[in-house]
Amino acid sequence: MELHNNTGHPRRWAILGVLVISLLVVVLDNTILNVALRTLADPVHGLGASQGELEWSINSYTLVFAGLLFTFGVLGDRAGRKRFLMIGLVLFGLASLLSAYAQSPGQLIAARALMGVGGAAIMPVTLSIISNVFDPRERGRAIGVWAGAVGLAVAIGPILGGALLEHFWWGSVFLINVPVVAVGVVLVALLVPESRDPRPGRIDVLGVLLSVVGLVALSYGIIDGGEHGFDRPLAWGSILVGIAVLGWFVQHERRSDHPSLDVRLFRVPRFAAPVAIVGLVFFAAMGSMFFGSFYLQLVRDYSPLQTGLLFLPFAGAQLVFAPRSAAMVRRYGGKAVATVGLALTVVSLGAFVFIGASTPIWIVLLVFLIQGAGMANIMPPATESIMSALPREKAGVGSAVSNTIRQVAGALGVAVLGSVLSAVYRSDIGDALTGLPTQAQDAANESISGAYAAAGQLGPAAPALISAANDAFVTAMHWAAGLSAVIAALGIIVVLRWMPGKEDVSVAPAAPVAEPELAGTA
Repeated sequence: MELHNNTGHPRRWAILGVLVISLLVVVLDNTILNVALRTLADPVHGLGASQGELEWSINSYTLVFAGLLFTFGVLGDRAGRKRFLMIGLVLFGLASLLSAYAQSPGQLIAARALMGVGGAAIMPVTLSIISNVFDPRERGRAIGVWAGAVGLAVAIGPILGGALLEHFWWGSVFLINVPVVAVGVVLVALLVPESRDPRPGRIDVLGVLLSVVGLVALSYGIIDGGEHGFDRPLAWGSILVGIAVLGWFVQHERRSDHPSLDVRLFRVPRFAAPVAIVGLVFFAAMGSMFFGSFYLQLVRDYSPLQTGLLFLPFAGAQLVFAPRSAAMVRRYGGKAVATVGLALTVVSLGAFVFIGASTPIWIVLLVFLIQGAGMANIMPPATESIMSALPREKAGVGSAVSNTIRQVAGALGVAVLGSVLSAVYRSDIGDALTGLPTQAQDAANESISGAYAAAGQLGPAAPALISAANDAFVTAMHWAAGLSAVIAALGIIVVLRWMPGKEDVSVAPAAPVAEPELAGTA
């Protein structure tokens, strides 16, 4: 009978609901903050943050989060995933409270870094707990719900942030996390069972330290290059140091008798191919969402709340299709489903090449819908393939690798595509700045946001500058969109060449699957 064959936890679907709540608060916060940046820069209604301080209010979180994801995934397997989840939620809630009442940009940046610590403890264990409480036959469906929640949070964030900013002060975008975290902590304590690797062995101290140093250095170089250009020695120096340290990490893991990451897994198509797909897709998608938000708010003059609402087709598609992707994989195989998902994503990204300043908004909404449907059929089969390549007791490692690749690739996508956007924009707007005051020229040449700010001081010359800035930005967006489509298309090649088909499932060089330790159930 199914009752005897199913090795999942009796309360697995309730546990999944708790994990989704925990995940939502992390993903929501990042997307909410994006709509609050303009308010934070206001010296009266915000903190009077400079452009650099605004960037670091985002980057301090990203840097810490990316640097600790892998380490916390490994440590969660050893110390207990429920314990790590609760610690992460408490830290995240405390840091959110500190962020809400920050008195200066420096305090906000520090509080955001602490939020990164909490987020890094939460994200990998949510996925590894799913692998432990669900039977392998149900895991794909559960991961689909998990992925759908990520997509939903990405789109809900701007809506919630815009609504809060219209009615409350800027700190409300952080304060909203506190009651959600409080509910999450209570539900985790009551419902989620403890699980850990029953045979963890010695901790790979050097490997853990190398992963942190390498990921932080690489992420810093990517972020710095994206903001200030990749012609700076600091950017390339950090990137090269990061790559060198991560290379040392791989060599160390190959030789260690107690590695934190069995690098032999990257020889297994069922693990390596979906990891590559996740990286390529998030590189392309996060970069496109970056320029899409500017396009809607500045070129099309939508408010933050309206912009958030316009992303709803993306969220709706994620919510509808991601949970159903497991059934599609069972019927057609992960290779076919991921290929179709990638093709839809390439089409949606490529469509931005043809979108202009006056394109009917329903076309833009259709593009977001197609992108959401595409990504909803990429992430679940890719994530399920990664997680199924490992035994349950090592689930944190698989989750950490998947999430680390996603975070670093997303940051790299924003940096690289943002640099392309900036370079084309500056090249295109140059002639339109002739004759303007030096200060206005500098601001308008920096970004479309700067052009709008400068236009506010120019009087009769403002409309001409805004028109030129819009035209330059749209041209730049076309180039960035074309590049993002090409990057996503590389994922199709990876899937067709290396991802196992329906009848071709490789066996990972991992220990036999052992039943997880389930303790502390309520």
